[in-house]
Amino acid sequence: MPLLTVDDLHVRYGHIQGTQGISLAIEPGEILALVGSNGAGKSSTLKAILGLVPVAGGTITFLGADLRGLKASQIVRRGIGFSPEGRRVFPQLSVAENLRVGAHTRPVAETAERMEQIYGYFPRLRERARQRASSLSGGEQQMLAIGRALMSRPKLFLLDEPSLGLAPIIVERIGDILEDIRQQENLAVILAEQNAHWALHLASRAVILELGRTVVASTTGELLQDPRVTGAYLGT
Repeated sequence: MPLLTVDDLHVRYGHIQGTQGISLAIEPGEILALVGSNGAGKSSTLKAILGLVPVAGGTITFLGADLRGLKASQIVRRGIGFSPEGRRVFPQLSVAENLRVGAHTRPVAETAERMEQIYGYFPRLRERARQRASSLSGGEQQMLAIGRALMSRPKLFLLDEPSLGLAPIIVERIGDILEDIRQQENLAVILAEQNAHWALHLASRAVILELGRTVVASTTGELLQDPRVTGAYLGT
């Protein structure tokens, strides 16, 4: 049984359609990419899963339970983590304080151990644990945003545009870390990205979106050979 299933998802913002019938499923330990340009429906899909926007139609099932109508805080407690576009760390809090905020759904006794695990994935955060988040570089802030979301020990991680505004070498490093975490924790990741080249090489499957609709969905190996994808998204 898939960890998460989204079927015929419709999201509306007034008269504007955010998504129009998107369907997807993800298994434990899998990275699934949602690829498309700005306005394709990637963020709307993630926000609908997390309960941040209302679902106008369709179903969202996680671990066999319907998520529609639940608050985001309830969904996080069920095992879904989220790192939004633009990082959105708490700038006046230290790195360590940001991480502790991410553990608010877990028993206090687990916090120190989980922080050590996060520092193991992101050694730079350990070095800067007492610094304010506002003093970090863009890449370090993205690592902090990811680490904060992972403090809740999610089974499914929703990651929105993590490469935005970052140097390619930092993007590749973040990809390597995500793969390490996926393997060590059997973490499922839905990665929403405009950087198709990076996303398709990191994920095992992908859904290509345009204007809130699915254009094609397949394994990334097949998509990297698909002329519709290589011509429109990879420039080849």
